[in-house]
This record gives sequence, C-alpha cells and structure tokens, in this order.
Amino acid sequence: MIDRNRTAFVMVDMQDRLISAMHDGALIVANANRLVESAKILGIPLIVTEQYPKGLGGTSGKIALPQDVAPIEKVSFSCFGSDDFNERLHHLKRDTLVIFGTEAHICVLKTALDARKAGFGTHVVADAVSSRKAIDCIAGIERMRQSGVFIATTEMVLFQLMDRAGSEEFRAVSALIKQ
Repeated sequence: MIDRNRTAFVMVDMQDRLISAMHDGALIVANANRLVESAKILGIPLIVTEQYPKGLGGTSGKIALPQDVAPIEKVSFSCFGSDDFNERLHHLKRDTLVIFGTEAHICVLKTALDARKAGFGTHVVADAVSSRKAIDCIAGIERMRQSGVFIATTEMVLFQLMDRAGSEEFRAVSALIKQ
C-alpha cells in the first residue's frame, strides 16, 4: 500500500516538445493533471523535473502546476543524477515515490531503477507515462516491473492514498477521476 505520509510524487519531464511526440500524449497530460491536483488536495509533496529545458522548453502549460513548485532542471536521464533533485528529496524525508511522466523507457525507467537501488518504495503510474512509440513504453514498464517497481494506474494510486469514502478529500479526488 502507498502511505500518503511517506510518499512524494515525482513528475518527470512533462515538457511540450516531449509530450507532443508521445503516444497517447493527451491521456498522460490528463492523468498527470489528476495526480498533480490530487497531490495538492492530499498534501503530498510534488517534485517536478525538466530535461534540458534550454533545448526542450519548460514544463508544459497544459500541466496545472502549483505556483510553489519550482521545476528542477536536469541533463541526466535519471532524476537521481541531479544534485538538486537529491537535495529536495532528502529534505522531504519520504521513503516512497510515485513516478509519472516521459519517457517511460528512458528517464522514467532510469529514475525508477535508481529509486529502487536507493531503497525507495517505487510506484510508476502506467497510464501517466509514455514514450514516442507504444512498444518502447510497454517495454519500459515491463523492465521496471521485472526490477521490483510497482506498476499502478492513476486511479489505483489515488484510492490507495485515501483510507475511506465520505470525506471532502474523497469527494474532490473522485471528481477529478470522473473528468
């Protein structure tokens, strides 16, 4: 189970130049927005990265980032190759990561494998990751699964983070899922 008090969300490289080339790009944008908004509702920290923004641009305007979240620039494929990422993660004192973004078989894969290696409980949101080609996304997800990464869907993650129905949080998150 994913414990909301021990979890941080990591959104990897959701930049327009990448998203526009992704298989099912609209789906991953919609689910990334559900996860980002749910993080606000549930009080879950969110770390956002951008792969080489000088060449690929910043985080897409299609993603409704909270104003207090400053993206971390990186050039390494794994987020763990960034000192700024490691420092931010260290300060959060969380031991579980929920990872989503692009590309499933490159940056998401390497980040998830490094998270496992570092001892984090690692969950990748299958319907919120993609690659240019569907086969690369499928292979990336399978490779992560083979390495002990938990594969989930947006809805699975969000309902694991809530203990019961009937609360304001539940109603707000449920409304996002129904969109």
